[in-house]
Amino acid sequence: MNTFDWSLIRSFLAVLDQGSLMGAARVLHASQPTVGRHIADLECQWKVVLFERTGRGLVPTTTALKLAPAARSMEAGANQVARTLTGVQTQSVGSVRITASVPVAVYLLPPVLSRMRQTLPDVQIDLVSSNQISNLLRREADIAIRMVRPEQGSLVARKIGDVELGAYAHRSYLSRCGTPLAPMELLQHALIGSDADTAILQGFAAMGYPAEREMFVLRSDDFIVQWQAVRAGMGIGFVADYMARTDPDVVAVLPRLLKIPPLPMWLAVHREIHTNPRIRAVYDFLADALPHFI
Repeated sequence: MNTFDWSLIRSFLAVLDQGSLMGAARVLHASQPTVGRHIADLECQWKVVLFERTGRGLVPTTTALKLAPAARSMEAGANQVARTLTGVQTQSVGSVRITASVPVAVYLLPPVLSRMRQTLPDVQIDLVSSNQISNLLRREADIAIRMVRPEQGSLVARKIGDVELGAYAHRSYLSRCGTPLAPMELLQHALIGSDADTAILQGFAAMGYPAEREMFVLRSDDFIVQWQAVRAGMGIGFVADYMARTDPDVVAVLPRLLKIPPLPMWLAVHREIHTNPRIRAVYDFLADALPHFI
C-alpha cells in the first residue's frame, strides 16, 4: 500500500492514545462509527491487525506499537505544515514590491508611505519606477499604480480617484512674461509639453485653438523634466496638481478658465492578494490613503 488518507492515521493515533473508539471519537470530534471504519480501512490496506478487542477496550498489537513512531512523525510533520501555513496566512511582515510611474514614485508616494510606516511598521517597501504593467504580470511587482486601467484577467484593478491637472508656471516666469488672462493667450507664451504624446495639442484643438508643436519651447515625454523646467521658470507647463503643491513658488495659470480632463488612477494587484495578508494590507492602505493625496 503506497498511499492512504491522513485522517486514517489520526484515528489510529487517537485510538492508540485513548484506548477505545469512544475516547478517540471524542478527541477527534468525530462519530464512533467513523473512527471504527478508519481503523478497519487501515487494517485492510496494510493487511495487519492493529488492535485486539478486549473487555477493557482496544489493546494495540505489537505491529501497531512498531508503526506508532512513524505515525507520530507524520503527525508532527502535519502539525508543522499547519503552523507554517497559519503563519504565512496571518503575518504582515516582510517586503512588498510596488511599481508606479516616476512622478507618482517621486512626488506622490513618499508621504503616503511615510504614513503607512506608522500603521504597518513590519512591512518593507521595494519601490520600482516604471510604467510597464508587465512588471505585475511577470510577478516582478506585487502592486501597481497606473493611470490606465489594466485589462488583464489575472489582475484585480480598483479605481481610487482622479488626478487633477492644470497649467502652472513659476512666479519668476509670470513676473517676466505676464500672466495669461484667457486660454487663447497661452499660445503667446513659452509652453512646456510632451514630445511624442500629443494629448496637449489635442486638448488645444478641442477648445478650438490652433496649437502647433513648434509653440512648445521644451518637449519631453519625461514628466519630471517638464516639471523641473516649469520650476526653473522656463515657461508654462501642464502638470498634476499633486506635483505643483510641492513648490509654493509655482502657481496655477487660468485655474477656473482652463479645464483639463483628469486622469483616473488605478490600483492593480495580482489575484494573490486574496491569500497574502501582507500584500492585502498594503493594498488596502494605499486604496484608503491615496485619494487624500491626489
